[in-house]
Amino acid sequence: MDAVDPEDSVDRHIARWSGKVPFDVPTEGVITRIQLLAKHVKYGKERALAETGLQEFEFETMHRLASRGAPWRAPSAELAAELLLSPAGMTGRLDSLERAGLVRRVRAAGDRRRVDVELTDTGHRRWSEAMRWRGIAEAEMIEPLDDAERAALSALLKRMLLHVEAK
Repeated sequence: MDAVDPEDSVDRHIARWSGKVPFDVPTEGVITRIQLLAKHVKYGKERALAETGLQEFEFETMHRLASRGAPWRAPSAELAAELLLSPAGMTGRLDSLERAGLVRRVRAAGDRRRVDVELTDTGHRRWSEAMRWRGIAEAEMIEPLDDAERAALSALLKRMLLHVEAK
């Protein structure tokens, strides 16, 4: 096998389907590789959660809070809107996170009717650890590319994404 261009699973997929259905080989190669890489990204995220003992909903809620910077706080209604949750769904999620010691609810200083949610120190540590594991998985995936290749790939993917987002 040629060390410069070894065969991957997509090459085998294309060979298996060639002549059986009409498709453009370069397009099939790009799209199928993107799909497989997306599965690997998902697996890396799942592994990060497993390493930290977090569930997806816990991580996503804490991620939204952490994105705001210290003190990692947001109004409950704002979080619910970002996470596309009903008020009841948000309440259930926060109850679970609060019992686990990952978040706390606090009354907003200027409006006692508003409830803010903030990460606890424990929640922030657990979120940071999950982010560290995600970073490891992402670094492993992109490791074979040098800086110029990473920049070029990012630019190409951005061009594709802008095209589909404009539709």
